Amino acid sequence: MLRIGIIGLGTGIKPHALSLRELADEGRVEVCAGYSRTAARRDAFRAAYGFPVTDDLEAILNDPAIDAVFVVTPANTHLEITRLVAAAGKHVLLEKPLEVSTDKAEQVVRVCREAGVKLAIMVQNRFKIAALTLRDLIDGGEIGRVVKAGAYIPLWRPQAGYYDQPGRGTFAQDGGGVLITQGIHTLDLLLSYMPPVAEVTAFAGTTPVHAIEVEDVCGAALRFADGAIGVVDATTACYPGLPERVELVGELATAFIDGAHLRVCFKDGRELVAGTEEEVAGGADPMAFSHSFHRRRIEDFLDAIENDRRPRASGEDVLRAHRLIDALLLSSRERRPVALA
Repeated sequence: MLRIGIIGLGTGIKPHALSLRELADEGRVEVCAGYSRTAARRDAFRAAYGFPVTDDLEAILNDPAIDAVFVVTPANTHLEITRLVAAAGKHVLLEKPLEVSTDKAEQVVRVCREAGVKLAIMVQNRFKIAALTLRDLIDGGEIGRVVKAGAYIPLWRPQAGYYDQPGRGTFAQDGGGVLITQGIHTLDLLLSYMPPVAEVTAFAGTTPVHAIEVEDVCGAALRFADGAIGVVDATTACYPGLPERVELVGELATAFIDGAHLRVCFKDGRELVAGTEEEVAGGADPMAFSHSFHRRRIEDFLDAIENDRRPRASGEDVLRAHRLIDALLLSSRERRPVALA
């Protein structure tokens, strides 16, 4: 049984807590304490999930019984908190993104590596049944070489109730807009299937739909290192919001992940579908999705600790998405193609 501490009990905690409660009931984990500076959040967390809470961050950091810490706080706090947790010798499961800039994200990865602790990122789209099934098909050679790939992110986030929250839609707190705050999940999933991106050409901006500092729309063309062509189409201005979509056109089959549903059309006439039991969110409530994705992300993290292996969607892995986002925004600002090293 692994013992878990949690730092941050805000709006993003629900799927983590539901997953941990199931795993605790099964004897897989013990949640030792949840920390928030806010008494109301501590009280609500304890009432909803039955886990102990603390108002003392040091109590989590200094408890030798705690093996790992979940960091579920705003992106602009991740480096500071991860540095403390890693220095305490505890493994880290970090809410996406790693940080508000790629420089700080790289520092997050570095402090965990130097401390000898594991770092996994909560990019739960990789852990949908649909995504895992497609991963197996790719590894088994059933899709063939991918010649075209796309990430489509047609989301809706209202100004009132979402972007009007303090700090939301700002560079200081979020680090950016639809790409790093919402789209990073789907971008990370796409990149997990493909070779490195070699070059991008992008257009991004803020539509009249929202009064925010950051981009709420991006359209881009990608060229991968093996010559495959890709597309990124992302927005939070698409009312009422639709499921995110990943498309892979291969030599042997075409695969579509639409929300949590996988459809694969093989050129030999076969068709495969998977993942239809799970719910996803594209609309005004960003938390309206099944916590099963989070649970499988957490189970992989626990397995990585127990078996001393690298977790899937590690910090190093998710840095690929951060670097792609940087290239997309640079291309848009400078109105030119941008090569990725």
